[in-house]
Amino acid sequence: MTTVMRVGLALPQLGPDADARAVRGFAERAEELGFGHLFVQQHLFYPHEVVSGYSARPGLAVPEAYRSVLQPLELLAAVVGWTSDIVVGTSILVAGYHRPVDLAQRITTLDVLSGGRTVFGFSVGWSDEEHAQYQVDPRTRGRRVDELIDALKACWGPDPVSFDGEFFTIPASDVDPKPVQRPHPPLMSGMRSEAGLRRTAEKFDWWNPASGTLEQHLATMQLLGQLRPVHLAPLRMCWNLFTDPPVVVANLRPLSVDELCAEVAAAAAAGVDAVSIDANFDPTITSAEDWVSVPERLAPVLEAARG
Repeated sequence: MTTVMRVGLALPQLGPDADARAVRGFAERAEELGFGHLFVQQHLFYPHEVVSGYSARPGLAVPEAYRSVLQPLELLAAVVGWTSDIVVGTSILVAGYHRPVDLAQRITTLDVLSGGRTVFGFSVGWSDEEHAQYQVDPRTRGRRVDELIDALKACWGPDPVSFDGEFFTIPASDVDPKPVQRPHPPLMSGMRSEAGLRRTAEKFDWWNPASGTLEQHLATMQLLGQLRPVHLAPLRMCWNLFTDPPVVVANLRPLSVDELCAEVAAAAAAGVDAVSIDANFDPTITSAEDWVSVPERLAPVLEAARG
């Protein structure tokens, strides 16, 4: 039987119009139409004096949409209660903003309450200002994400749980309940550096790229396959697309619905496992009603995914 590529959406999260009415109406309509997942991202605030350029690009301004950001796990908790079947998850959480036992329990709570329909993405982040709020040296970001993932997996393993690392120590403890999905909810990587790709191949279940062409991502997936330990299941890919991107850079530009359909159809033909479409930076969305209409507007991509 042919598997249809999963097509999901980013939830309303950024800007003043992402309120309860917008989120609930959007989530319920997306599920009714047959979208496969609803994702959120993580940012903390909008600093007025920016040291680190947006998305690790020196001198690039932080997009105005980030002046108001609903926080990810709380947003997902509401959506879990408003939906019944659709997958919910993060694309992505910033590893440096979290500690393992607390995060493991929060993720488990979402997995239990949703009946096991979660996926959680992680990356190293780019904002020095946000890392400073957690008293985290951003130069340790790579080592911290390695250790956080290992510690999360320990928390989801058999009791008693214990862990002793450079950044985190967990004394022998019971950490319960465990997630519905065993051995843990699917873990997704948003990393793209050389070290991040190696980390992705060794520790994660999915890769979640954004900027770049489909051909570039497929080439990277081939590399990841070569790096993948033989005892692990093949890595899967979820490609992030935008109606309007947060910034216009090489291979990242606004896409019409027809253009999104073409990209989705090409990804499906190439065997990509999933795509996710984000409208949080779309300047035409100026009300809760606009948000609720987005799943209907993007519904043609579902047919495009079927080939």
